[in-house]
Amino acid sequence: METLFTTARRAVFRLAEVGARASALYHRARLLGAEHLPSRGPVLLVGNHGVWGYETPAFFHLLHQATGRYPLGLAERGFFRIPLIRTVLPWLGGVEGTRENALESLRQGHLVVCYPGGAWETFKRSEGRYTLRWERTLGFVRLAARAGVPIVPFAGFGVDDTFFYPSDEERWCVRISEQEKYRMPVVMGLGPLPLPVRITFAVGEPHEPPPENAPEHRLQDFRDLVAASVRRLLLRACHA
Repeated sequence: METLFTTARRAVFRLAEVGARASALYHRARLLGAEHLPSRGPVLLVGNHGVWGYETPAFFHLLHQATGRYPLGLAERGFFRIPLIRTVLPWLGGVEGTRENALESLRQGHLVVCYPGGAWETFKRSEGRYTLRWERTLGFVRLAARAGVPIVPFAGFGVDDTFFYPSDEERWCVRISEQEKYRMPVVMGLGPLPLPVRITFAVGEPHEPPPENAPEHRLQDFRDLVAASVRRLLLRACHA
């Protein structure tokens, strides 16, 4: 039984790798600033999320190509309440986004990807395209400070253009929870496929986090600094 489970997990991972490579090719995806990605040691990548999180496999594929490392992604905790997703996500490098799990991943020396906007950005409406829905989030700042690891900002352009919204988009939504952030827009592509737009990811220089015992205002300033870096990288990716 153990062997069968391991075989199934390996098969799912290899299939996902093929899908990620195909997605990157389909979107002519490219990665700028790869020199800012360390080849070893813990690091926290922080950036924007595209609609439905569709761009993630292509991004992870490019990260692996550039560094030889398989990144781990901090996934929205609500998704781990869904049985099948709860089982499969860890097979694909998804980690339930608790502080404990994130700290352990960094302590083990992994390259960890964090989307502070979470479901707010994944299930955005059309007017929210390329806006950071980080609200007053400080979780990723506290995580970096606690672990003592740098934050490397990144941005993806094209990630909110892979699908288009119906004209009556407020009507075409599906709720998977009572929480407003889980109100998913029903988006459309090119038949069964997403639109073949080019996706460009840009990675910036690392930011050293404040000390763990830093006052609240300093943590907020650092969050705003990272957000500003992501916005600048969006412009770079847009015009590249």
